Order: sequence, then C-alpha cells, then structure tokens
Amino acid sequence: MRKFSNIEEKIFNVLMVLATVTVFAFLGSIIWTIVKNGFPALTWDMITKLPGGGFYLGKEGGILNAIAGSLLIVFGSTVLGLLISIPIVFYTNVYLPKSSKIAYIIRLTFDVLFGIPSIVYGAFGFTVMIFFGLKTSLLGGIIVVTMLIIPIFVRSMDEVAKSVSKDLMDATYSLGATTLETGGVMLRQIAPGIATASLLSIGRAIGDAAGVMFAAGFTDNIPASLNQPAATLPLSVFFQLSSPIPEVRERAYAAALLLTIIVLILSIAGRLITNKFSKNKIQ
Repeated sequence: MRKFSNIEEKIFNVLMVLATVTVFAFLGSIIWTIVKNGFPALTWDMITKLPGGGFYLGKEGGILNAIAGSLLIVFGSTVLGLLISIPIVFYTNVYLPKSSKIAYIIRLTFDVLFGIPSIVYGAFGFTVMIFFGLKTSLLGGIIVVTMLIIPIFVRSMDEVAKSVSKDLMDATYSLGATTLETGGVMLRQIAPGIATASLLSIGRAIGDAAGVMFAAGFTDNIPASLNQPAATLPLSVFFQLSSPIPEVRERAYAAALLLTIIVLILSIAGRLITNKFSKNKIQ
C-alpha cells in the first residue's frame, strides 16, 4: 500500500512539474515574440512623440497619445472604482451579519459581473452614452473601465475582509468604537488586499481593448478634457498590427512590449506596497 502511495505521489509530482514548465514555456514564448519583434522598433521618438501625418503608413511619429490615454483611463477608473468598492465591502462585512442573505446576494451579483466579458460592458456603456447624447470620450472610457474593474475590487477586498479576525472586531466594539470607526480598523487590516485588488484591476484595465473601443474612441492627440476622445495602447496595437506595412506591424509589437513593461512596473510596485502594508496587519 505504501509503495503504491509513493508511486502515486511521484506521478502527481511529475504532472505538477510538467504543468509548471508548460505555463512558463508559453509565457516565455509570448515574451520572446514581443521582445524579438518589438525591441528594434522601440525608440525614444516613438515613446515621446505624437503620431505624424504618415505614422500609420510607416513614417515618423510615436504613440505618446496612446500611452497618455491609457494612463489617464487607468488612473481615473482605479480611483473611481476604489471610491465605489470600499463602501460596498464595508457594508457587507461590517454593517451586515456574516450570515446575511443580502450579503450573499451582493457577493453572488459581483461574482456574475466578474465573469462578464469587457465587450459587454463596452456595448452597455455605449448604449447609455447614446441615450444621454454623449460621444466617445475620456470620461466614457473611465466609466466603462470602472464598471469592468469594480467586481474585481469588491470580490478581492471582500475575501480579505472576511479573513479579518472576529475577535479584533469585537474588541473595537468593546472599547466603545462606532461602526464607522470599526470600519476604519478593518480598512487598515485589508490594506494589502486593497493593494492586490488595485494591481489586478490595473492589469485588466490597461489591457482592455474591447470596452474602451466603444466608449473612449481613438485619437492622435492627448485629450485635454474629459469630453475629448482618448487613445489607448491596446487599440494602438490592434490598429497597427492589422496593417499590411511591415514597419507599422513592428511598431505594434513595440507598443505591446511597452504595455508589458508598464504592467511589470505596476506589478512590482504593487508587490512592494502589499509587503509594506502587510507589516501592519494583525494576525
């Protein structure tokens, strides 16, 4: 029996190693393809200049418009998403009892919203914009991406909030703290979860193309107001990669490489922030 158990354990160890190697092989292949095709075309002019008159024909110019648009949409949607999500998490974990049916329905709703494709959010946002007579703009992109990432924020922070010790919550109440003050204590405890949720949300927001295509539009300029259209890096990659001109396709890979670098920087920053806040968490 023990011999059979050892064989079974070795088989599963081999399967786990193979699965891990396969994942890293796919990841390495993707990164190598992007770096190989995009690095030669990634120049300082491409990062710091707006598209010229013949940019999409292989002439001079850059993708500064797409970089600025992506960062503006990500920053705006992340801030707005946090402002909406944190009160929802507090309500379900502080104001409602753990066995509340309302809390269950709220979590189930956000689980469903979590799985909806981004293009559905984009189509919905576009329909609402038409109803109110709005045009594609930076504001429209921020709103649609906010709707997209709110389920990520809520469910990620909710899982962390549910792990907060009940004894800690009871201790705050026993010291005379109000429900709102108890929520402040919980906020400090779930700070690592907020950082992680922000990281996940930023990664999905900055890489979304379908949603912002309906709501934000595309432009060769940097938006000067919320009512102007905004370009994004994923759409820049999409438009250039479909070009028959080799130079333009190389720029598409360069834009994809730049997008990957931005996500990597944000991931490292998120890890550092998470580790910093984790030091203040009461186990």
